[in-house]
Amino acid sequence: MRSLHSLIVSSVNAFSKVVVTHSWAIKSGTITDIYIANNILNGYSRCQEFGLAHKLFDRMPQRDTVSWNTMIAGNVNCGNLEIAWEVLRSMRRCGFELDGYTFGSILKGVAFAHLWDTGQQVHCLLVKMGYAGNVYCGSALLDMYAKCDRVEDASLVFEEMPERNSVSWNALISRYVQVGERGTAFVLFGCMEEEGLKLDDGTISPLLTLLDGGEFYKSTMQIHGKIIKHGLESNTKVCNATISSYSECGSVGDAKKVFDSSFGTRDVVTWNSMIGAYLVHNKKECAFNLFIDMQRFGFEPDIYTYTSIISACFEEAHKNHGLSLHGLIIKRGLEQSVPVSNALIAMYLKSNNGSMAEALNVFGSMELKDRVSWNSILTGLSQSGLSEDALKFFGHMRYATLETDHYTFSAVLRSCSDLATLQLGQQLHVLALQSGLESNEFVNSSLIFMYAKCGIIEDARKSFEINPKDSSITWNSIIFAYAQHGQAYIALDLFAEMKKKEVKLDHITFVAVLTACSHIGLVEEGCKLLKSMEADYGIPPRMEHYACAVDLYGRAGRLDEAKSLVESMTFEPDAMLWKTLLGACRACGNIELASQVASHLLEVEPEEHCTYVLLSDMYGYLRRWDERASVKRLMRERGVKKVPGWSWIEIKNEVHAFKAEDRLHPYSDEIYFVLRVLMDEIRTLDVVDDLERLIYAFDHMDVINPTARRHDDERQRPVGRRGDVATTNDDEETR
Repeated sequence: MRSLHSLIVSSVNAFSKVVVTHSWAIKSGTITDIYIANNILNGYSRCQEFGLAHKLFDRMPQRDTVSWNTMIAGNVNCGNLEIAWEVLRSMRRCGFELDGYTFGSILKGVAFAHLWDTGQQVHCLLVKMGYAGNVYCGSALLDMYAKCDRVEDASLVFEEMPERNSVSWNALISRYVQVGERGTAFVLFGCMEEEGLKLDDGTISPLLTLLDGGEFYKSTMQIHGKIIKHGLESNTKVCNATISSYSECGSVGDAKKVFDSSFGTRDVVTWNSMIGAYLVHNKKECAFNLFIDMQRFGFEPDIYTYTSIISACFEEAHKNHGLSLHGLIIKRGLEQSVPVSNALIAMYLKSNNGSMAEALNVFGSMELKDRVSWNSILTGLSQSGLSEDALKFFGHMRYATLETDHYTFSAVLRSCSDLATLQLGQQLHVLALQSGLESNEFVNSSLIFMYAKCGIIEDARKSFEINPKDSSITWNSIIFAYAQHGQAYIALDLFAEMKKKEVKLDHITFVAVLTACSHIGLVEEGCKLLKSMEADYGIPPRMEHYACAVDLYGRAGRLDEAKSLVESMTFEPDAMLWKTLLGACRACGNIELASQVASHLLEVEPEEHCTYVLLSDMYGYLRRWDERASVKRLMRERGVKKVPGWSWIEIKNEVHAFKAEDRLHPYSDEIYFVLRVLMDEIRTLDVVDDLERLIYAFDHMDVINPTARRHDDERQRPVGRRGDVATTNDDEETR
C-alpha cells in the first residue's frame, strides 16, 4: 500500500511539473519552439493525459517526426493501438517519413494485441522503406512474430538480420522458452555467448524457468555460475528466478542461500519466491516465519503473498494461522480481493473438519465473484454431501450468466450422481455438449459416474466410447462403474484393454480393479495385483488399496488374512481402513476382533456414529445385551447421535427425499399405505417360499446317498432366490 501511495504521489508531482512547464512556455511564448513543445507532449503522454496531449499536438504550428512518434508511442504504451494506427496513417498523409522508432513503437503495439496479420503489413512497409537491416526495427519485428506465436517467422527474421543485439537474442530465446523448446533455447543461449554478446536479466531469467526438475539441478548450478561471472547476482529479477529454479530442482537449501545473499536487492517477489519454495517443500512453519519477517523488514505482502500463505493453512495444526490471516486480511481491507477471498474459501473447504459454513460466509460477503469462486463453492457443497444445495447454487450461477467450465460440470454432475437425479443429469449432459466440454476428461468421467449411479450402465458406456480414450481418468471411471454394478468381469476386461492400449495406470486404477476383484471373490487375483503394483508399475500401495484388499478378504470369509495384512502395513491404519476391517468382522461374525477394531476407531473418530451403531447391532444379534447397553451408554455420554440415512427418488423432474420414519412428505399417508401392502405381500411370499422348500426337501430325501442327491438338487434349484444356499457373489451384491 505504501509503494502504491508513493507511486500516486510521484505521478501527481510529474503531472504538476508538466502543467507548470506548459504554462510557462505559453506565457513566455516559447511554446512555438518545436523542441520544447515535444518535451511537454512527451510529459503528457507519460502521465497518460492523452486529452491534453492531443490538444497540444493539434495546436502545434510545427511538427516533426519526433512529435508524431511521441503520440504513437504514448498511445501504444497505454494499449490504444487503434488510435496509434490512425496517428501513423495521418503521419504518412502529412508527408512525414517513418523511421526506426516509428516502426518499433507500432510493432510493440501489434505484438501486445497479437495481431499477426497487421504485423505482416507493417513488415512489408518496413522492407519497402529500407529498414529491414535496422537492428532496432529487426528486433521489434522478431519480438512481434514471437509474441504472435509465429516462432518460425521469428527465426527467419532473426537469420536475415545483418546485425543482432541482445534484444534480438533475448526475444527469440524467450519465445522458445514459452513454447517449451528447452533444447533450442539453450542452443541459442550457447550461440549468443559465442558471439560475445553481454548476458542480461532478459537472457537468464527465462532460461531458469525451464530448469524445473531434479534432473536439471546441475544445469541450474552452471547458470548460477554464469550469473556470478557476469555480475548479475544483484539483479533482482535474476535473483528471484534463481530462487524459484533451485526450489523446482528440489534444493530448498540452495534457494535459501540465494535469498540470504540478496539482502540489499530484495523486492516483494523475492520474498514471495522464498515463501513459495518453503511451501512447495512442505516447510510450512518456515514459510509462516518468513511471512512475519517480510513485514518486519517493511515489505507489504501483496495478493500473491496472501494467496500462497493461506493455501498452507488447511491442516488442523495450522487452523489458528488461517483464522489469524483471515483477520489480518479484513484489517487491511483485502477481503474484497477476489483471489484472496477465493483462497480463503479453498482453505476452509480443505480443512479437516470441512468448514462449509465459514466458506459460505466468505462467499456471501464477496461483492464480486468470478468463476473460481462459484466452482469452489459448488465443489465444496458436492463433496460435503450437500448435493441439493449444490444444484441450487448452480441455478444461481446460471442466472448470473457466468460461463461454466469443466470444473462446474464435474461438481454438479457429482451432485446429480449422489441424488441419482437422472433427468437433471441428462440436461447437464446436453449443456456440456452445447459448451463443447463433453470430451473433457473430467466432464466425461463425471458423466460416466452419473449414469452408473443412476443405474444406466449402457449410457455410461456410451459416454466412454464416444470420447477420446487416452486418459486414465475416463478408464478408471468406467472400470468403477462396472465393478459397482456387479459386472466385475467386464471391469477386468477393460483393465486388460487399458494395459494393452498403454494408457498410463495410476493409483486410482488399482482401487477400481481391486474393487472389481472384491465383488466377484477373486481373492488370489486381487492379492497378486496388490503385490505387483510397486514391482511392475512403480505405484506404491496406499491406504485405499489395503482397504480394498481387506474388503476382498472379508467378503471371502478370510478374516485372519485380512487382519495379517493390516498388521503387515508399513504405516498406521487410518479410520477408513479400520472401518473396512470392522465391516469384514461383521460379515464374518467375529465379535472379539470387531471389539478390538472398534476400540481403535473410537480413539481415532470418537464422534463417528457408525462405529457405535455397527458394534451395538453385532452385540444385539449375538444377544450380548450387557455389551450392547455399554455401547449405547457410551454414545449418550459422548453426545453421539445416530444420523439417519436418506433416500432420493426423482419423479417428473422433481427430487423427493426420505429418511426412516419420515412423515414430512405431503403424500406420506399414501406412501405408508402402499408400503404396508407391500410388506404384507412379502411376508406372504416368505411363508409360501419356506413351505415349498420344506415340501421339496421331504419329497427328495435320499437315505442311501444324501450327498450326491444334495449336489444334484442344487444344480436344479433356481440360483439367487431368497433363502437359497447357492447364491452367487454377483447376486449377493445386487441384492
